[in-house]
Amino acid sequence: MKRSNNLFNTGDIVKIRKTGESVTIKKWQYVKNMKRYSYIVDEHPSTFYFEEEFEKVDK
Repeated sequence: MKRSNNLFNTGDIVKIRKTGESVTIKKWQYVKNMKRYSYIVDEHPSTFYFEEEFEKVDK
């Protein structure tokens, strides 16, 4: 199995930097031509985000 280098995984709770809203990662994928990961969150399923748009939430 291939190891991924993404910062967040499905089910992780993160904060959107721009709004401060806490969201749950629903799905992620590597965008090969952009060489970075994109994420879809449960709260906004029609929008995708990149890793740099999130902050880790302290538990």
